[in-house]
Order: sequence, then C-alpha cells, then structure tokens
Amino acid sequence: MDWVARTAQLRQWTRSGTRAPHKPLLFLYALSRFQQDADDELRYSTVEEDLRGLLSEYGPGNRTTPAYPFHHLVSDGVWEVRTDRGPGSPGTGVRELRATGAAGRLAPELRVALRREPSLLGRMARVLLDLNFPPSLHGELCEAVGLELEEAETGRLPAARRQRDRRMRETVLTAYEYRCAFCGYDGRIGAVPVGLEAAHVRWWAFDGPDDVENGLCLCSLHHKLFDKGVLGLGEGTGNGPPSEGTGEDPAEGHRILVSQSFVGHSTAARQGVITLAGRPLIGPQPGVRPVAAAHRAWHTSQVFHGSPRPAATT
Repeated sequence: MDWVARTAQLRQWTRSGTRAPHKPLLFLYALSRFQQDADDELRYSTVEEDLRGLLSEYGPGNRTTPAYPFHHLVSDGVWEVRTDRGPGSPGTGVRELRATGAAGRLAPELRVALRREPSLLGRMARVLLDLNFPPSLHGELCEAVGLELEEAETGRLPAARRQRDRRMRETVLTAYEYRCAFCGYDGRIGAVPVGLEAAHVRWWAFDGPDDVENGLCLCSLHHKLFDKGVLGLGEGTGNGPPSEGTGEDPAEGHRILVSQSFVGHSTAARQGVITLAGRPLIGPQPGVRPVAAAHRAWHTSQVFHGSPRPAATT
C-alpha cells in the first residue's frame, strides 16, 4: 500500500479555499506519538487538551472540537478507535468519547509498515506539512507535536534517543507572561498568543535541556536573530530601568547584546534591533529562575557573532 499517497489524499471538507486541517493535525500528532512510543495508545480524554490547543493555534478561526477528527480520521484507513465496549468510534460527541474511554492509534497495517520502514514516518509527516501549512510554520508545528522531523526522514531510531518535552513552549511562555524578553511584544488573536516562541539558549541539538532555565520567550523576529547570533545575552548590573513600554523589571544580571557585525540603516532595523544594545532583559515572573549562566555562556561562545555594540544612547 502507498501510505504516502494515502496521506496526501485525506478526505477533508473543502469549498472555495476553506481550510480544514483537523485531520492533518491529529495525524501529525499521532505520528509523533508513534515516533516516541510505537505501542502508545491515545486515550481521547488524555490528549483532548493537546489537540484542542493545536486546533486553536493552527486551525481556522471558527470554533471546532478535537472530537471531529478523532472520529472521522478512521474513514481514511490510517487510524482506528476503540472504546470500553470494543472496536469502533462512538461518534463525534465529546461526551461519548470521554464516557466510553475512547482511544485511538494508527491503523495496524500502518504501524507494521512504519516499523518495517522507519523513514516512511518522515515522508508522511512532510506531506502533511507541505500540503496543509506554509513552510514558516513547519518547525514550530513539529515542536508543538513533539516530532523530530529530520530523524524521522532519515529513519534513524537510536535506542536511547532523547525526547523533546512538548510542554516546554507553554512553560517558557507562561514564565515570561507571554511577552518577548527582548522587546516586550505580546500579540494575541483572542486568547491565543501569536508570533511568540520558546527559544532554546543552548540549542537542543547540542545538549540544551527543555527547561525554563534554558529558555526565553521571544517574538519570531528576535528568535531568528538570536539563533543567527545577531542578538545575545550578556551580564549586567540588573538595576537598569524596565524596557520602555513593558512595565516589567529587568532580569537580574542579564542585558541584551547586539553584534557589531549587524548592519541596518532603516528605521525598523534601528528601532527593532540596534536600540536593544545594552538594554536589560525582561525577566521571567517572580519565583521563576532566569537563564542559567552556563547556557548563556554557551550561546555567547558558540552562536553570538563578534563583539557586542556599545549600549544604545537615547
């Protein structure tokens, strides 16, 4: 059976360009869970909030429920549902799925194929991403569902593989009260933060842990510049004024570094990047530990480019 083709042909309600990513999101989530534990079963009551969060952030603006794809993905031959009563889904009702102990997992034939050919998982995940979401969201989506895409595409399955903590993003964003630690940006669509990301200070690929002492809440622009080495973290007095317009106290001992190698003459480049030089970092809420010195030192030595600019004058 051509599982990649079947993945590309998921039955979705479409009309005049209307998006319906409900099944792709559940399927991507299920593939990630298979990658982590091939024998795992997804009980609806346990994964409902995860799925609801994915639909809220990456689905269309209209309200929906994760019960819909949990039931209907069965019709595509890639998913099965069982309840306390036996095989078969009780329907699309949330109460029914909860009350009957409904649990889903990838179809038996697909599980066999994925065990036989590990790289198949990566090809299927790539199709789901390419056909349903723009490239700018692929990395973020993989992080949100806990999928290691590069590993999946190459079929590498080491016995003692590190697993990402899918909760890191929410933990870090909560710790920094949903605002960029560099500029204070805090945009939302309704209750969903938009353009805010959890940045690893020491990269995960280089043994950086998935915890708040290795994380920063950054807007998309400053996350990219941080990972490119344009921005960094340096020591500071910790007694500077709050960043303008944020009302937040600076993080003890941390200030923002801006590389002298960065060049930008536009007003946006000056205001969004260059004027950050020397500014105190907006720290996490009281009771949360800031970035650990060892992680900050790793980023400075391994990622940050050249020498920092002197503190911006106002």
